Amino acid sequence: MIQEFKDFIAKGNVMDMAVGIIIGAAFTAIVTSLVGDLINPIIGLMTGGIDFSGWFYILGDGECASVAACQEAGIAVFAIGNFLMAVINFLIIAFVVFMLVKMVNRVKSMAEKPDDVAPEVDTGPSEIDLLVEIRDALKAR
Repeated sequence: MIQEFKDFIAKGNVMDMAVGIIIGAAFTAIVTSLVGDLINPIIGLMTGGIDFSGWFYILGDGECASVAACQEAGIAVFAIGNFLMAVINFLIIAFVVFMLVKMVNRVKSMAEKPDDVAPEVDTGPSEIDLLVEIRDALKAR
């Protein structure tokens, strides 16, 4: 059983997946910063200064200035802004992954395509053509 496990771990797909998960985790911080620090201010500017992270509804009794304050006080909140942030993060990550896969597929197809295709060379008549000629020549005698 140990040998089977070693064989499983040594397969390329498992190692590729592990590398992908590690890079994905690191990439999440970059995308979160991109959305929070660059995209949200632009969206806020276009929507008249609305900050999505501050968009929430209190479901219980009480008053809070932010989602974090409500959560610390134990008040239930419907955090629409946080959800929108997660959707924007997902869309950006999905688009970047799509572009990466598209680029990798393009590189793969270029690698699989032969560089120089040899021109067709006329090799002369085929065996069947020769046999037909011989038969016709024998009939003519």
